[in-house]
Amino acid sequence: MTVIGWLQIALFIAIVGGLTRPLGGYLARIYTGQRTPLQPLLAPVETALYRLAGIKPQTEQSWYGYTISFLVFHAAGIIALYGLLRLQSVLPLNPQAMTAVPPDLALNTAVSFVTNTSWQSYGGETTLSYLSQMAGITVQSFLSAASGMAVAIALIRGFARRRVATIGNFWVDLTRGTLYVLLPICVVAPLLLMANGVPQTLSATAEVTTLDGGLQVIARGPVATQEAIKLLSGDGGGFFNANSAHPFENPTPLTNLAELVLIFALGAALTNCFGRMIGSERQGWILLCVMAILFGLGVAGLYSAESAANPALAAMNADQTLGLQQPGGNMEGKEVRFGIAGSALFAEVSTASSDGAVNSMHDSFLPLSGGILLANMMVDEVIVGAPGSGLYGMLLFCIIAVFLAGLMIGRTPEYVGNKIAASEVKMTILALICIPAATLGLTAIASVVEPGLAGLGNAGPHGYSEILYAYTSAAATNGSAFAGLSSNSPFYNLTLALAMFVGRFVVIVPVLAVAGSLAAQPVVPYSAGTLPTDRALFVWFLLGVIIIVGGLTYLPALALGPIIEGLQMWSGTLY
Repeated sequence: MTVIGWLQIALFIAIVGGLTRPLGGYLARIYTGQRTPLQPLLAPVETALYRLAGIKPQTEQSWYGYTISFLVFHAAGIIALYGLLRLQSVLPLNPQAMTAVPPDLALNTAVSFVTNTSWQSYGGETTLSYLSQMAGITVQSFLSAASGMAVAIALIRGFARRRVATIGNFWVDLTRGTLYVLLPICVVAPLLLMANGVPQTLSATAEVTTLDGGLQVIARGPVATQEAIKLLSGDGGGFFNANSAHPFENPTPLTNLAELVLIFALGAALTNCFGRMIGSERQGWILLCVMAILFGLGVAGLYSAESAANPALAAMNADQTLGLQQPGGNMEGKEVRFGIAGSALFAEVSTASSDGAVNSMHDSFLPLSGGILLANMMVDEVIVGAPGSGLYGMLLFCIIAVFLAGLMIGRTPEYVGNKIAASEVKMTILALICIPAATLGLTAIASVVEPGLAGLGNAGPHGYSEILYAYTSAAATNGSAFAGLSSNSPFYNLTLALAMFVGRFVVIVPVLAVAGSLAAQPVVPYSAGTLPTDRALFVWFLLGVIIIVGGLTYLPALALGPIIEGLQMWSGTLY
């Protein structure tokens, strides 16, 4: 570890922290219909879209209507993207003459990007045409992020409203999130990326002559525009197979920092938006504080583990001393231009945010680090998470926390002026258990059936970790991978698509049901028996609930993978 490495991490935290309040205020104004600086420019576009689609923006929906709209919209998205991938060979903007994507891979990819997961069982530059990248992958990155924020806003309205039967209009929330939030940022961010070397072109691959006279084909394309939204949206899908490790996606330490900020910006700001919309910014800061503690524990553990000497190299008497000529830690699978600090920070942000973008090979991280990456995804996206899903995941744990506190003090649980009744607790538990059920159930199946074992690149605990990571990433809508697993097979394409479907839609339906139930309730006055949720005590209580629930759910699975692998490595029996 170095001082410069810690300064990089501190700078990132400072930038995200500085953006949280102003961006949160902007989000609150957008979703409450207040005037914003962009309204004179974009309001006519918004109105035209409503007229074209036949939407009445003043008409709000019940939680049931909101849910139906959400599901119908995403079903149409899956069908459209699947069709585009299957037909790309006969469609324009295909200078490399890419063939049609096979049915099982096309389905997996369609579900992946519509669910904001970005799991990729393919290499982007060798599989998808420019049209598929732009009209398919990039468009769904916008829409999946906007719909995730819409769900979070609907849940916030559930907490903020009293005795009403509606939680907003899905189509209005979707449109405003896309027009006023995602598009403006994705006009500016690609310019920064292009200025630092990220290509943006519709030209075919470039052919160059190498120094020794050979011919090299260099893939390129409309990269900068896709790169910006893949990071901002929490989608994370790379134009290139190497994702953000590729110099055309992430060429410099400056772009690395900018990409990290894009990943975290909206997820952190939504906590402040929550506080503003319920009338207490302090409640939002409490949520962000819990996220920050979990993030800090993860990044400190990752950087410490990857900066330490690799036991396998130590056994061979290799010199791993930190110096001017070597980093002194585990550089396997990492880019020299980012180093250990930049790689560890990106890995933590990627898995904590459910973005899934990578600038290093997670499969090459040490066992302890791999366990941290898994743990980040196993807490249901609450460490910032993707836009929207991180906030509503954290609010689900808040409901569980006040419910447990109510049991301890013998009082009906309350949160921000809302009584948490049996119906809310049941829906919350349903939303929280479906992800581990999909993760652990599908991991168990893949670990014993021949099609699952056929994809392994490693035996023993690391091979098991590869399978566990794949289904954890899919169900948590993350999309990163231990790439030693060969997942482009009908078995993995279909089962991973199932995990992604469960992790997105089976979670969101009960979340919206909770929103509708809360919105219909009267206000619960604060009293002496109310658990204060805007103080430091609740930070530690909520933090404990998250860690205990995650540990009880996943610790046995982790023990079979990264924990036992780490013990074997440290004892010298792994090699």
